[in-house]
Amino acid sequence: EQLRSRLNRMVADGLLTRQRYREVPPRVDYELTERAQELMPVLGALARWGHDWAWGVPREGEAIDVGAIFRLAPGLLSPARSLRGTTELVVTDRLKDGSTCHYTLVTSSGRVQIFERPSPDAEVRVTADEATWVRALGPDADRGGLAVEGDGRLAGALLDGLVGGAAGAASQAA
Repeated sequence: EQLRSRLNRMVADGLLTRQRYREVPPRVDYELTERAQELMPVLGALARWGHDWAWGVPREGEAIDVGAIFRLAPGLLSPARSLRGTTELVVTDRLKDGSTCHYTLVTSSGRVQIFERPSPDAEVRVTADEATWVRALGPDADRGGLAVEGDGRLAGALLDGLVGGAAGAASQAA
């Protein structure tokens, strides 16, 4: 009830749009409005600060939501205007039932958009289980376990920006 109340308030405040589907079971999708998307750089800056100053090795039983990190991509990433393409980030065991989650990043004109769906025509696909993603996005940026298929340059540029910190800043400056 509390979640529904907050979502309704965000719709009323013009931060979200709501789309209801006539399905069984009932389904509702929410999307950020243009007004809310303008907050992405602010949220990205907060996420970057958290990564640089507060991220450590996860404690026993602590869950890291890599999907939340991916959703901040529009605020975290400032790709070169010449960088274009579609990248699919796949988390193979994201949900408790072992199902796979897909995050599609579309890069063009110095901006990134994210969609939570598969992209069969992506120029690059990066796949790993959640624990491997946590290591890849963490301070050490250990990408050894990521399976990259396709345009490695595009994948590298986006992953560098998501990681941030010293490694990401050095890669983005290059």
